[in-house]
Amino acid sequence: MLPDPDKLSINAALQDFYRARSRATLEEIMANLTGRSVQLLSYDDVRAKLKATGSSSRGVREIPLDAIVGSVGRYTDFTRHFLPRHTTDAHRWAGVQLAATGLVGLPPIDVYQIGDAYFVLDGNHRVSVARQLGATHIEANVTEVHTKVPLTPDVRPDDLIIKARYADFLERTKLDETRPGLDLNVTAPGQYRVLDQQIEGQRDYMARQQGRDVSLKEAAAQWYDQVYLPVIEVIRAQGILHDFPGRTETDLYVWLSQHREALQQELGWQVRPEAALSNLASQFSSRPKRVMARVGGQLWEAVVPDPLESGPAPGQWRRETVEPRRDERLFNHILVALDGDAGGWLALEYALTVAQREEGRIFGLHVTATDALRETPQTEALQAEFRRRCEEAGVPAEFALETGPVARKICERAWWADLVTVSLTHPPAAQIMARLGSGFRTLIHRCARPVLAAPTFAGAAISPDNPSRKLDQAMLAYDGSPKAQEALFVAAYLAGRWRIPLVVLSVTEKNEVMPETLAQAQAYLESRNVPATFISESGPVVETILQTAAAQHANLMIMGGYGLNPMLEVVLGSSVDQILRQTSQPLLICR
Repeated sequence: MLPDPDKLSINAALQDFYRARSRATLEEIMANLTGRSVQLLSYDDVRAKLKATGSSSRGVREIPLDAIVGSVGRYTDFTRHFLPRHTTDAHRWAGVQLAATGLVGLPPIDVYQIGDAYFVLDGNHRVSVARQLGATHIEANVTEVHTKVPLTPDVRPDDLIIKARYADFLERTKLDETRPGLDLNVTAPGQYRVLDQQIEGQRDYMARQQGRDVSLKEAAAQWYDQVYLPVIEVIRAQGILHDFPGRTETDLYVWLSQHREALQQELGWQVRPEAALSNLASQFSSRPKRVMARVGGQLWEAVVPDPLESGPAPGQWRRETVEPRRDERLFNHILVALDGDAGGWLALEYALTVAQREEGRIFGLHVTATDALRETPQTEALQAEFRRRCEEAGVPAEFALETGPVARKICERAWWADLVTVSLTHPPAAQIMARLGSGFRTLIHRCARPVLAAPTFAGAAISPDNPSRKLDQAMLAYDGSPKAQEALFVAAYLAGRWRIPLVVLSVTEKNEVMPETLAQAQAYLESRNVPATFISESGPVVETILQTAAAQHANLMIMGGYGLNPMLEVVLGSSVDQILRQTSQPLLICR
């Protein structure tokens, strides 16, 4: 007697079911090991948490099977990949498979759509069978459900808690109404609490400013426009989101807000979002390049003494801090090192001049050798005098105390400023061992920002009438090196922004072939519509630079920093060192 073909077919379908059931068991075991849920989502739970507001029919169409993430009533009967979890479904499942592979086929399933995700109302077994047969799409009668927060097919049960918080946040702030199309999705719990606190702070500020009650809806809209979006633009400009894969812009905004607040508490002064963001990425990015830089930096710090460190690469400050900015000012935050002597006050006067031109802020820094010297009458008097001078000049200012090696502490704080202004009381000496121990050389090598050196010389005055203090006649010493190119960038900015005369000097030693450096500088300045006087000289470099500066009545010299590695410069000396020893005018050293 021949076997019944129908019986053979049902047996084959049952075998397929049990294979699918075995895969479901393995999937659940792996879920327990990895902590990643394979549960389907409950439609009713999702609908309630995301605050559904209505629905509309979308008709019959093909939908991707991978986008089906839940079910209305049978979300416990299948895994996330619609593998059967119970053997009691065996014959029903097998029957659906026979129908699916037969001549008649199966009718469309019924689904609810929320965002890009789907939930099965009727047809769970059809979805399970279709997936096991290798299908990628299935015909479905779709009803779209409208919610404040859309879903994506990769949503997990734990994500629903965050999605629910997002829906609550939008319900309170009405930002989805006032700013349609916004995306404030996050991937970590607790983020919306931070946003709530910021919006409440914005609300209080607006109420004080306007003398009236301000609605949460109004405050949230202004917070989004004036607080949130400007920071997001910085994040986008720096491309930092690539350092944190799998995270969102709002995640990074919240972390940046918290990191910036912690930095400001630690430093005692304001930190720009750009600087805080760069620091956040350098400390916490998971990108291999960043990780290696952190490890390498720590090793280098441990084995290389300060005087032999070469510091950041040329142009790093411009790439990481200046270029991503939204404003046009170069020197918003100016750090000035104060020691209570006349040279420190002269450095402050130059810093105030820059701050007035830039509408910037002064950060005063006093470094003591021991903690005991932090709380002394002299330190209190220095701080009071600093604040008095800044207030008299109409420049906002903040003051901080540090303990430790002076050059190192200035360099550490320089990361949060745009310009460092210091007194040139002790320039690098001519002797090799003295150069090795020079704190000023260490500062120039390691400092991540341009350094404005204020020479202390006989007759130097600190009154506003002193022509030298005005910084209104600039001369750039240019040799085409990478650091000189950074100096050219700064010189072009100062001449254009401050509208001051600029002289560009190129010097070659005698009998050397004249390079095309001056032509390069001229082309660069012309492309930026910055007028300048160009001078080419041949002779001793240091002497020629100083003589030309005097002849041109320059009261601000600009040049690149050290060109050789620190060890060679200690042995051979440097033109920068010689100019620092001899100049009577402020010298802006760029890197």
